[in-house]
Amino acid sequence: MEFRIERSALAEAVAWAARVLPVRSPVPVLGGLLLDAEGGRLRVSGLDYEASARIDVEAAEILRPGKVLVMGRRLLDICKVLPEGAVECALEGSRFTVSGDGARFGLSVLPLDDYPALPSLPRVRGAVEAAEFAAAVADVAVAAGRDDTLPALTGIRLGLDAGSGTMTLAATDRYRFAVRTLPWKAAGAGAGEGAGADAGAGSGSAAGAGAGSEAGAGSAESADVLVSARRLTEIARSLGRSGLVSVALDAGSAGFEHAGMRTTVRLLDGRLPRHEKLFAMEDPAVAVVERARLVEAVRRVSVVADGDGPVQLAFSAADNSVHLQAGYEDDVASQRLPATLEGAREMTVAFNPAYLADALASFDEPSLRLLMMGAGQRAMITGEGEPGRDVSPPRHRHLLMSVKPPLL
Repeated sequence: MEFRIERSALAEAVAWAARVLPVRSPVPVLGGLLLDAEGGRLRVSGLDYEASARIDVEAAEILRPGKVLVMGRRLLDICKVLPEGAVECALEGSRFTVSGDGARFGLSVLPLDDYPALPSLPRVRGAVEAAEFAAAVADVAVAAGRDDTLPALTGIRLGLDAGSGTMTLAATDRYRFAVRTLPWKAAGAGAGEGAGADAGAGSGSAAGAGAGSEAGAGSAESADVLVSARRLTEIARSLGRSGLVSVALDAGSAGFEHAGMRTTVRLLDGRLPRHEKLFAMEDPAVAVVERARLVEAVRRVSVVADGDGPVQLAFSAADNSVHLQAGYEDDVASQRLPATLEGAREMTVAFNPAYLADALASFDEPSLRLLMMGAGQRAMITGEGEPGRDVSPPRHRHLLMSVKPPLL
């Protein structure tokens, strides 16, 4: 094996594939990256028990085609310090060498025969715009749980509805619940690769009851699965910001492919609670406030909120304002902002400041709507949208539980 490639192309490919490598593994070969040079391109692959990644990049010249397995993180460290320009890589006996502009590195190789085969891409269900997909994943990931003892709550629900052409992403940690919808393009009959197993096949999959019924009804491209929020966030960020991302699913894994990059991840068992009834709010008080000013005000008054001490928002229809306040006794902070309120003369709610800040930061609309049922009850944040372009239901909704306002 021997090839020449630009340092930047090699470094980017190695970094992308190395994302899935385990930090520690009892199986040494799983710390390796597989380099396969053939036909004018270099393919870099990596995997662990939960995920796999593969990327193809153009090589300047393939002098001798072949494969080699090397320690991935060591190769990544080398790529970071290589001089700019062309890099020459070669397998010399039991050593893999990397050299460029006078610098030369040697790496011992791992046994190829012990390296497991990469999982194939599941059947492609359709495609979604890369930039919108990345933004949607980021919007809901803030609400995903961090407690590994409740693995289902660390996931993002990925629902595909072939009939409406809608993808639904949702996440919750029991204290907040974020839902985001976006359009996607269902694949035609027979599209994609893999065995063609329907998502939701088998009672133990993360698809839950919904996916099985959809598949049984003949909507082959509809599915409902649960993917690790951490993994899906990494994937969405890494796939680029333009073009279409292919979405592939089967009973046990999800796959994504874009511009020479392909990655798979195992699905989580279990399912999230359905959000439809939880999000139904009868006759709420509705406040509208400028997002940027509210974000800054929450950040400002939260500096005196000890621990999880809440931030209180008191809305008043009499003077069209919201009064933010946090802290206790003499250590307090407050700020008043313009806001409109409908459905009540006044309404006071209070939230965990970190949860509120996360929710507000996941929106990009100039103004936000807060639908409130009262202190200690549900409150929902949505984007105000543009005149004449309101969507029902809104494409992005974030539900928070209000806590009892403190005695200040």
